Amino acid sequence: MNKAHADALTSKHAALQSIISEEEHRPQPDTSLLHRLKKEKLRLKDELVGH
Repeated sequence: MNKAHADALTSKHAALQSIISEEEHRPQPDTSLLHRLKKEKLRLKDELVGH
């Protein structure tokens, strides 16, 4: 994986973490949205570590 691709994945991962954190702190978080976001974040992490 080239550095530009890794940087893009890292950026997307960080953005998802920000969205997840914001959603978790809402009075009534959308649990299905959180589940999808966390699943995507995990997929990005797996791609970053080379699985």
